[in-house]
Amino acid sequence: MREIVVIGGGAAGMMAAITAATKGGKVTILEQKERVGKKILSTGNGRCNFTNIQQDPACYRSENLEFPWGIIEQFPAQETIAFFLQLGIYSKNKNGYMYPYSEQASAILDVLRLELERLHIEILTEVKCEEIVQKRDGFLLLTNQGKIRAKRVILATGSKAAPVTGSDGSGYTLAKKLGHQILPVLPALVQLRCKENFYKGIAGVRIQGEVSLLVDGVCVAKDKGEIQLTGYGISGIPVFQVSRFAAIGLWKKKEVTAVLNFMPDFTKSQFLAFLKNRVSMRPEKTMEDFLTGIFHKKLSTLWLKMCRIQKEQVVSTLSEIQLEALAHLIQNFSVCVESTNSYEQAQICCGGVSTREVNPKTLESLYVSGLYFAGEILDVDGMCGGYNLQWAWSSGYVAGREAALK
Repeated sequence: MREIVVIGGGAAGMMAAITAATKGGKVTILEQKERVGKKILSTGNGRCNFTNIQQDPACYRSENLEFPWGIIEQFPAQETIAFFLQLGIYSKNKNGYMYPYSEQASAILDVLRLELERLHIEILTEVKCEEIVQKRDGFLLLTNQGKIRAKRVILATGSKAAPVTGSDGSGYTLAKKLGHQILPVLPALVQLRCKENFYKGIAGVRIQGEVSLLVDGVCVAKDKGEIQLTGYGISGIPVFQVSRFAAIGLWKKKEVTAVLNFMPDFTKSQFLAFLKNRVSMRPEKTMEDFLTGIFHKKLSTLWLKMCRIQKEQVVSTLSEIQLEALAHLIQNFSVCVESTNSYEQAQICCGGVSTREVNPKTLESLYVSGLYFAGEILDVDGMCGGYNLQWAWSSGYVAGREAALK
């Protein structure tokens, strides 16, 4: 019988295994893909933003809001940085976002693999756990490669996001069969698809702005940054940050709207005065050139069309009503969200194993003694910017420590 079996060889699973082995546990990892840690290679656009030093409870989301921070505090960002420094990763700080100095995600995975090897952690690849049966002396794991006995189990199978890397949602089925409630699992940190028919004309435009997400007319989230306009809707980090709320709203069959403000640093009156000043500076210009130097021409053309302003119209002939309509549209560009992109495009998911059924200090199941959870399988998701990997490291550390000390 194996002492500790970690199901899932992603970031949380590897951290759990390393921590448990460091504490004296004998550990085996079961990974259904041909190698561990595949998802790490795609993080941070291949550069691996492995944590963020700007931390507070609001960076983590859950139906049980107090739960994530209690785990993060047990293994905070500074300990993550120190842990990887010990493994050989000298980090680079980019406005709080922490990367390996080489800016190679493969470096993070390489040092984790070397540590697994150094600690003599057994790794069984292409092994899919199909059922976990609780026994009097531990667990019986039924896999595609046969039966495995274990005293304690850490479930770190990930979510449904990026299934090509191994996160296929199978862990939810395992947890549910053991009596755990699974909260709706939805794509998060993902692009939003919108109903309007003008997107092909503005596809490829990148612009700074603010995204406010409204669900049934109530603003539930907002964020600033570079908005990316695509052939089907909106993308970019600020869209990712609010996307979980869009996914939940859509799942509840509510009306979801994104309001884009392309001049968020101006108040309404300031922006109107700004445009009036442009009129006075070059009154002879045509409207086709009026916004040149501020906004992409694709957007300017669209806005003029929506305001029914002819591009040949001379700027000095603009009426007060026309100018106010244009200013309002630029600061309140409302689009109707009809769906998120699929799990294949999502960086993470919201939802998962209810944290109200897990010990908030140890991550042990409140129903099944000796069963622990780590990583995305739990109903915890972080903001974009290294927070989801920090959750993986923190939850993996706590689950591994507790499984070894039990």
